[in-house]
Amino acid sequence: MTAPTLPTLVQAFFTQRLMQQRQVSAHTIASYRDSFRLLLRFAQQRLGVAPQRLAFEQIDAPLIVAFLDDLQTRRGSGASSRNLRLTALRSFFRYASYEMPACAAQIQRVLAIPSKRCTRAQIGFLTREEVDALLRAPDLRTRAGRRDHALMLLAAQTGLRLSELTGLRRDAVHLGTGAHVRVLGKGRKERVTPLSPTTTKVLRAWLREIPDDDNAIVFASARGTRLSADGVQYLLAKHVACARQSCPSLRDKRVSPHLLRHTAAMELLQGGVERSVIALWLGHESIETTQIYLDANLQIKQAALDKVQPHAARSSRFRPDDRLLAFLKAL
Repeated sequence: MTAPTLPTLVQAFFTQRLMQQRQVSAHTIASYRDSFRLLLRFAQQRLGVAPQRLAFEQIDAPLIVAFLDDLQTRRGSGASSRNLRLTALRSFFRYASYEMPACAAQIQRVLAIPSKRCTRAQIGFLTREEVDALLRAPDLRTRAGRRDHALMLLAAQTGLRLSELTGLRRDAVHLGTGAHVRVLGKGRKERVTPLSPTTTKVLRAWLREIPDDDNAIVFASARGTRLSADGVQYLLAKHVACARQSCPSLRDKRVSPHLLRHTAAMELLQGGVERSVIALWLGHESIETTQIYLDANLQIKQAALDKVQPHAARSSRFRPDDRLLAFLKAL
């Protein structure tokens, strides 16, 4: 039996393995798709071969390691993003082990590539003043400005994931009594998120500017297609650069679409909303995932400290060491 080519194998991996056999969510498909697009473009630049003509044997462990390093050095991806791409590639090579037994040694070397350990830093978020400055940045006299304003407001108020924002369709937005948006999140879990009166008003005005079709994409590109992740990051960076002129604290923050999701969660937490409700709001699989917002909330920690009786302590006047002894101590 003739071994399948790389293009055939990749297509079968997505259509048969992921969609038919495992029935993974659309979000997983999109994540794996983006990983392969990045890898194939890197391989084309490195090897000078078009993706359609690449052989399976050319996608070996050294190439994949170089690709993962490139993600961090050139594209600025963090260790967690690198590991996410590696997870997608491992899944493909485990599938390939059944279809390409003659390449078992190559496949095992790829599967042996370790994930990179990373320190879990505290999450970042925007203050209310920073959010307001960001929402003032778009030019509402232009259609693109009104779209961007509505998108950022919805993200900061609801905490929707980037894929949920870009995939939002008109029939998922309900602006009558009990205004809300309905999305299909990770793990094929459907959830409903309520809208504030301000967000409802902005969305109602924006929906008048898009096609009156239930399947119309709410936040489409200039060509009428779904915005890409890079496209959202580009428009966000543009407005952040403008907002920094009136809000200097934004200069020290790397603002991403996911940061707006963290911001929505922190506002709920600071408003006294229970962790279980926040987990439902964000579509978390486990309430433990919401713990990261408690870890980052200094106000809650300060309130806890204020309730504790301080320890008795003594203070004394500082007396510097003899200069010669200090010199010897510093050696």
